[in-house]
Amino acid sequence: MPRDPRYDILFEPVKIGPLTAKNRFYQVPHCNGGGYRDPSAAAEMRGIKAQGGWGVVFTEQCEMHHSSEITPFIELRLWEDKDIPQIAKMADRIKQHGALAGIQLAYSGINGPNLYTKEVPLAPTALPIRTFTNDPVQARAMTRKDIKDLRRWFVNAIRRSQTAGFDMVCLYGAHGFGIFQHFLSTATNQRSDEYGGSLENRARFVREVVADARDTVGDSMAITLRLSLEEMQGDLGFSNNELRDFIAMHSDLPDLWDLAHGAWEDCSGPSRFKEEAAQQPLVQGIKELTDKPVVGVGRFTSPDVMAKQITSGTLDLIGCARPSIADPFLPNKIDEGRVEDIRECIGCNICITGDMTMSISRCTQNPTFMEEWRKDWHPERMNAKGSSDNVLVVGAGPAGLEAARALAVRGYDVALAEATEALGGRVARERKLPGLAAWGRVADYREYQLSQLPNVDTYFESELNARQILEFGFQHVAIATGAHWRRDGVGRQHVVPFGIDKAMPLYTPDDLMSGNMPQGNVIVYDDDHYYMGGVIAELLINAGANVTLVTPSAYVSDWTNNTLEQATIHQRLDVLGVNIILNRGITAIAADHVTSNCTYTAKTTQYHADAVVMVTAQLPNDEVWQQLQARESDWQDAGIKTVKILGDAQAPGPIAWATYAGHRYARELDMPPLGDTLPFRREITELQN
Repeated sequence: MPRDPRYDILFEPVKIGPLTAKNRFYQVPHCNGGGYRDPSAAAEMRGIKAQGGWGVVFTEQCEMHHSSEITPFIELRLWEDKDIPQIAKMADRIKQHGALAGIQLAYSGINGPNLYTKEVPLAPTALPIRTFTNDPVQARAMTRKDIKDLRRWFVNAIRRSQTAGFDMVCLYGAHGFGIFQHFLSTATNQRSDEYGGSLENRARFVREVVADARDTVGDSMAITLRLSLEEMQGDLGFSNNELRDFIAMHSDLPDLWDLAHGAWEDCSGPSRFKEEAAQQPLVQGIKELTDKPVVGVGRFTSPDVMAKQITSGTLDLIGCARPSIADPFLPNKIDEGRVEDIRECIGCNICITGDMTMSISRCTQNPTFMEEWRKDWHPERMNAKGSSDNVLVVGAGPAGLEAARALAVRGYDVALAEATEALGGRVARERKLPGLAAWGRVADYREYQLSQLPNVDTYFESELNARQILEFGFQHVAIATGAHWRRDGVGRQHVVPFGIDKAMPLYTPDDLMSGNMPQGNVIVYDDDHYYMGGVIAELLINAGANVTLVTPSAYVSDWTNNTLEQATIHQRLDVLGVNIILNRGITAIAADHVTSNCTYTAKTTQYHADAVVMVTAQLPNDEVWQQLQARESDWQDAGIKTVKILGDAQAPGPIAWATYAGHRYARELDMPPLGDTLPFRREITELQN
C-alpha cells in the first residue's frame, strides 16, 4: 500500500550539522541490559532498528573513562583503544542500512560510585553519590586540573568514537546521569569559581567540551547535546526556564538539541502514569530559540501524534526508545502504509527492568528484542516451517496468541481454542484495571494479525479436556491455559497455607476482575510485590472501600522499582487515601480481623477487616496438561507428536514472559533437539596473559 500523505513529513530528510538524516525517526540512546557483556547482541539489535527504517540510531550510554562507572549496571565502555572493536561492530551494523550511527558518551560524575575501578569519584561539588542503591560513597570536588583532564578525556573518547565509525556523538547531560547536567544544575554545582554561580558560569564546561569536540572532528561528525527539560527540585536544580535561557544564550552550540525530562523516572514513566507526548508542554516553544534541530521523546506510538509534533513546530525529529524496541520496523510500516501492523509499545517498562536487574532486556510486545543475535530471531521474519502440518493451541492468552500468530506465519495450520468469549486471557481482564488500558495492545495486535492469516481457525467457548484433544488428531498440542491467583496465602512469606477462618470474606484479584468486589474495611495483602497489589488497592478505593495495604516489603509494589514507577505508585495510593503498612506480613486471618507480624521483630498486631484480598502467588491452570501427560501412551495412536505447556500454565510470570514463551515455542517447533547445547549464543571475556 502507498504511504498515507499525512505522514510524508515524517520522511523528509533533516540536516544535522555536516550530516543528513534520511528521515525524522530518531532512536534516542537507550539501555538494554547487554552493554560491555553482550556487545554482539547489542550491535545486532541496533542494526535491526536501522533495517527497520530509523534514520538515526544511537547506542546506550557509553562510559567514556574509567574514573566514572556505574557498576553493577552494565553499560558500554570506551575506556581505552581495546574497547573500540566491540562498539565499531555496532556502528557497522547501524550504517549497513543507511542510518546515521550515534554514540552517547557519558561521564557519570555524581552518579558514578566506581565500585569496579575503585577510583575516587569526581563531581563539580563534593556530595554523596546519587545512585539507585544509595552507595555509601562520596565524590570529590573537581579541581581546575581535574576539569582540564576531563576535557582531554572527552577528546580521547570522541577520537575513539570516530575511529569506530560513528557519525554522531551525543554529550550526555540528562536524567541526572551526565556530567553536563551536574555542572548546569545548582543542585549539584555549588562552586564559587568560574564554573559555578551564574548560568553563564555553570555553562562554561559544556561550551568548552563542545569547542574541544569541534576542534577534534571538524565537519566529519555531528555533535549533539542531550539535556534535561526540567529537574523538578524546587529552588535548586536546572529548571525548564533555565534550560530555555541556556539554549537562547547558546543557540548554535551543538548541531542538535536532544531534550528529555530531568529524571529517568519522569522521562520514561509507564503508560499507567504518563500519556503519549507527555513532555510536550516542557519542550513547546524551544524550537523558536534556536536554528538547530530539536529532538524530543514521549513514548510516541501514533503516526498522527508524531506528524503533529512536526507540523506544530514542536520538534524536528521524533525521538523514540521504547517504541523502537516494541517495533523496530515502525518507520518502514508507516512508509509502506501498514500502520495497523505496528506493534505499539504498551508502556509497561519491562524493557527497563533488564538494565535495572543487570540482565538481558525483554519486551512484552516484541519477544525478539535482544535475541536477534543470541538466537537469530528477526522481528519480522520467522524460520521456515518444519515437517509437520498442524498445531492445536489451547488457550488464547498472551502465550497462546503469540504462539498461534508465529506458528501461522511459519506456515502451520493452527487451531486456537479459547474457553471464554474473548481473546487475550489475563490481558483481557487486566486491561480494565486502573491505568492498564494500554496493556490491551498485547491482545489487539495479535488478534488483528490472526484475522489476516488464512491458516488460523479460532474457536471460542471451547474449554477442552484430554479426551477431546486426543480425538482431534492434531500433530502438536500447545497448552497455554494461563494461571489463577491463590487463595491460601502461599507466596514469599508463607510457603505453606496459614490459618484462615472461613467466616472472613476472602478474595483474589481474579474475583475483583470478574466484578465481585468487597466493601467496607478491606485489607489487601500484597506478597506478590509487582504491580497487582497497588492496582487492586486503587481499584477498591475508587469503588468506595476503605483500603489498607499490608506488605512484608519495605516498599509498596517493591519490584516496580525496576520499572521506574514505585515512588509514583506509593504517592498515588497515599493521595487516594490508602492506608499503607510496610514491613509487615499476615500470619492468620480470623472472622473479623487479621494478625500481622513485623518482618524484623515478629511482634504481632491485629487489624480489623470486613474482607481480605490475597495478592500472593499464582497456580498454573495445568490440569489438561497433567491429564495428557497421564495418557502419553495414547499420543501415537492419536497422531500426536508432542504436547508442550507454556506461559503462565507452565510457570506464572509477567506478561512479557508469556509472549516470549509463545514465540519460542513457535520458533522451536520441529527443530532438531539441542541436547546439552546452550539455546543461545554468548560471548566470553578474552583472557590476558
